[in-house]
This record gives sequence, C-alpha cells and structure tokens, in this order.
Amino acid sequence: MTLRAVIFDIDGTLIDSVDLHAEAWREALLHFGHDIPYEKVRWQIGKGGDQLMAALLTKGERERQGEEIERYRSQLFKEKYLPKATAFPQVRDLFKRLKASGLRVALASSCKADEMPVYERLANIKDLVDGKTCGDDVDRSKPEPDIFEAMLRRLGELQPDQAIAVGDTPYDAEAAGKAGLRTIGVLSGGFPEEALRKAGCIDTGARSPGRGAGATRDAGPDRTSG
Repeated sequence: MTLRAVIFDIDGTLIDSVDLHAEAWREALLHFGHDIPYEKVRWQIGKGGDQLMAALLTKGERERQGEEIERYRSQLFKEKYLPKATAFPQVRDLFKRLKASGLRVALASSCKADEMPVYERLANIKDLVDGKTCGDDVDRSKPEPDIFEAMLRRLGELQPDQAIAVGDTPYDAEAAGKAGLRTIGVLSGGFPEEALRKAGCIDTGARSPGRGAGATRDAGPDRTSG
C-alpha cells in the first residue's frame, strides 16, 4: 500500500534531550529518596512517566509517591533542563523534503502537552506538522501503542501500512509495532543499533550517534510498502 505519512518521535529523534530527561528523572527520584544509578534511569528514557516509574519503583512506592514525583519532575524539567535542549541539525530540511514528496508529517511523543510547542519552535517545524499527539492525550504511554493509534486516527483513519514511524528508542519501535507500524530507528538517543533492531526497527537510518532524524541517509522512505 502507498505510504502516506511519517510519524516522528521527538525526544532523542528531533531534539537532543535524552540526557536532559535522564538527569531530571534522576534528580527528582533522588529528591524523594530513591538513589537510582544514572545509566539505569537513562535506559528507561523514551517511556512515559507511568511506564518509567513502573520499571524503577515498587508498586507501593508508586502508589505513595508516584503522582508527587511526576509533578516535581515535570516542573524541574521545565525550569532547569528544557532551556538546555537543542534541535538536531537538518530537521526542518527533512520535513520539507518529506512534505514536498507528498507525505504527511506528524509528531507522536510521550512528552507533556506544554513541552510540544517548545520542541516545535526549537526545530522550526510548526508550520510543517500535520498532526501531533503526546502523553497527555492517551491513557498509556510508550511502549504501549496508544500514542501511535491516536495519531493514525488524527491523520484521517490511516491504515498502519500507510505510515511509518521514526524513533530513537526500543520503546518507540515496540509501541509502533503494537499499532501495526514499521519503524526506522535513529542512533541519536544513545541506544545501540542491536537494541533498536531487536525491538523491531526495520532500519537504522542515522549511522552516527548524535545526528538525529534530520541526518537520515535519504530524503524519505520509499512511497510504497514492501
């Protein structure tokens, strides 16, 4: 079936923010008495807060502190870490090439709704985006499929084989796969290529870590699915 849309993750894919999120989560968890190694926290980045805390805290800890931790982390990230975020190069150029080829371009992220406009401004892509969903729009965040399923509906009830996802974490690929989407992985989030492919990525378009989705080898994926 003809490809009609490309759905992008944001953090680590379009915006260089994975380490910033990891630092914010580690600091927030430590504030509430949970001294969790940085690398263990970082490996969970790409999940929404609900899924991340489920991987790092016990059920009792989440029930007692989960909502308070998330509120604290969200405010901490906005005030201390988000101002340090930058867009990867060539993101706008990539979006323009995809649009010029007739594809629709969308964003599907576990981020908070009030973070989305900041990311669009950093990457200078607001005028090029056809649709967007975030963690606040759904009940379950990545690696569950809700965010991608919601985006397919917002793009006019597209069939999964009419779109392709682009992301930097195994959780993007897992979530997209559960929604029936294929995923191209980028290495800019710091996850190894092996982990991305194991999670279901059909390709890893950016061969050098830190280059982001804007540096994928081609102007865009083939318009026909195979």
